[in-house]
Amino acid sequence: EQAVAVAGGIIGGILLFVLLGITAYLLWKKFFRLFSYEKLINPVKTTDANAIFQDQANSEIQLKSTRCRSVPFIIPPTLHGRDWIHLTNEEQVQEDRDPYMTPQSGPRSSFHSLAGAYVVGTINPDLYKFPEDKSETDFPDGNIGRLWFSVEYEQESERLLVSLIKVRKLQPPADSCSPFVKIYLLPDERSYLQSKTKRKTLNPHFDENFVFQVSSKMLLQRTLKFLVYHVDKQKKHHLLGQVIFPLKNEALTEDNKLVIWRDLEKENLEPPSEHGDIQFSLSYNDYLGRLTVVVLRARGLKLQEESPAAGVYVKVSLMNHNKFIKSKKTAALLGTPNPVYNETFSFKADQTELDTASLSLSVLQSNKGEKTLLLGRVVVGPFMYTRGKELEHWNEMISKPKELVKRWHALCHST
Repeated sequence: EQAVAVAGGIIGGILLFVLLGITAYLLWKKFFRLFSYEKLINPVKTTDANAIFQDQANSEIQLKSTRCRSVPFIIPPTLHGRDWIHLTNEEQVQEDRDPYMTPQSGPRSSFHSLAGAYVVGTINPDLYKFPEDKSETDFPDGNIGRLWFSVEYEQESERLLVSLIKVRKLQPPADSCSPFVKIYLLPDERSYLQSKTKRKTLNPHFDENFVFQVSSKMLLQRTLKFLVYHVDKQKKHHLLGQVIFPLKNEALTEDNKLVIWRDLEKENLEPPSEHGDIQFSLSYNDYLGRLTVVVLRARGLKLQEESPAAGVYVKVSLMNHNKFIKSKKTAALLGTPNPVYNETFSFKADQTELDTASLSLSVLQSNKGEKTLLLGRVVVGPFMYTRGKELEHWNEMISKPKELVKRWHALCHST
């Protein structure tokens, strides 16, 4: 009995040891599989990194030589997630996809690692560019120069800050040019600020700052005037052109510094007529049946009373067969014989009515509590109503549809 018990214990121990061994082997095999990779049967066909790098270099040379603007769009190996089709002969295609495939190391370039990378198309950079500033290249025919400046207003100190930046494409009367600029704050034409003279250049760069003291209440009734002069060898000054810039249409704040450019205009050197002159533009849109009038400025007005409270405005009236149709008027500017308006008005007028319609522009002076006074008037229209410059202006407007035609006209009191 003792021998049988000993034999049973030995057999039981052996069985237990075998069972523990089998269990340990299975556990070891399971953990070994978790921490090891299986052998890949069909590895992904990758592109040789050196070949791609060489193709890239050749492509860059070809792009430079042909000045092609297209930029290759490449999918890096880390973003591979689908099959790609052929686009061009030079592009690489992913044939098989395997999640266990690791990217191969390759030469560094602007696209990082090129190994396993695929070109799927091109990008046109021109589609993502901001519009180019053509202010220094796009000069219309007959241009006599262009001026750049900036304006800013300090509310607390009531100072208007004007920066004169530069002038381009001046047209002097002589071969050489030594320009400078005078700056006025209209209606005060007795005082001005002047820039330095730039020697022998048609494209002067000034970068000068000027300050005008003006209250916030009067600011929007003021106008900046730039006069560009040329100094010859005899020290004589020749006016090359001017820029008129009303401040009423601009939002001037300390946080809003406006950089502006304007083309130079020739100053009207003829003396004002007896009752003064007015400048305006006409335009007719035959498609919309719209007549547009831009009241620009007046000069040499004979004010009836020199008073700051006297406002001067322009009334624009559309007539047909001498019958009143509609009228509009500008804002009233105080105390100046040379007001600048720059206001636009539109009227509905059918093309068949242009032979019987006319425009009347009346310059009026209004005093508080007193009767409105007529300072002058001009009528433009067809042959039925006008002659001379007024008729020429009307006919030019009709012959140049959708184009603003600008002219000066003498004011008169006759009807």
